Amino acid sequence: MPPEPGVDVFEAQRPRLLRLAYRMLGSSSEAEDVVQEAWLRWDRQAQAEIGEPAAWLTRVVSRLCLDMMKSARSRRESYPGIWLPEPLVEAEDDDLRADNLTLTLMLALERLSPLERAAFLLHDVFGQPLDEVAAVVERSPEAARQLARRARAHVRVDQLRYPVARDEGENIVRAFFEACRVGDAEALSRMLAEGVTLQSDGGGKVLAYPNLIRGSKRMLRLLLGHASKYGSGMRFERFVMIDGLPGFVSAMGGQVQTTALDTEGGKITAIYITRNPEKLARVVH
Repeated sequence: MPPEPGVDVFEAQRPRLLRLAYRMLGSSSEAEDVVQEAWLRWDRQAQAEIGEPAAWLTRVVSRLCLDMMKSARSRRESYPGIWLPEPLVEAEDDDLRADNLTLTLMLALERLSPLERAAFLLHDVFGQPLDEVAAVVERSPEAARQLARRARAHVRVDQLRYPVARDEGENIVRAFFEACRVGDAEALSRMLAEGVTLQSDGGGKVLAYPNLIRGSKRMLRLLLGHASKYGSGMRFERFVMIDGLPGFVSAMGGQVQTTALDTEGGKITAIYITRNPEKLARVVH
């Protein structure tokens, strides 16, 4: 039996809706829950009365996300250690780059209020007209414009730089991992930018650095100490692109983690390590 027309319409929108929900929430599992709820509402709706299904579905998903973001903010305030978005590992044929965001910018979005984040994502990233944005945030078009403008000012310094090609990113990633594994101080010194930072998310469930680490000298001491203690047990699983950044999946003593590297001018400027098992289910399986 062929699918109902309403199913085809929804399925055509599903990838975009999932991207939007993930960018709003920073969690793939929560994004899937939101899109599933949107499907249930779509299925109950008199679809013939909806003039623009894409706009209707965008509005529903965005409002569901706004409701979830209120509780998410309070959960993150009590989150043990550093919170990072759930790593979104991209297949080579994924169209995630269509929204032109990286993990770095995702973290910058955390500084915004829920309404600012929604306005910025809908208008600047997903290209929704201001009247649609206004309908989602339940403000006037001018107020929606102001929300997007304020958000833009907050995240401007974190805008996406020219993206690293997959092959170039893989070369950087493999060289970095090997230098970390064997404790190659000279190689690491060449790779690390002076102001390099490291953030590590263990979610209070596994060991992770509880605070941001900054500076090449401090980073070098940390990485060399880690190599001396754990290097022989480190295993490179595979190269991946994580939210637009080159990265890798690795394991040590049965603990899986992802590492994403932000780079500029051939130097590593930021390192993002996710070790929280709850955020790695889609990476492991």
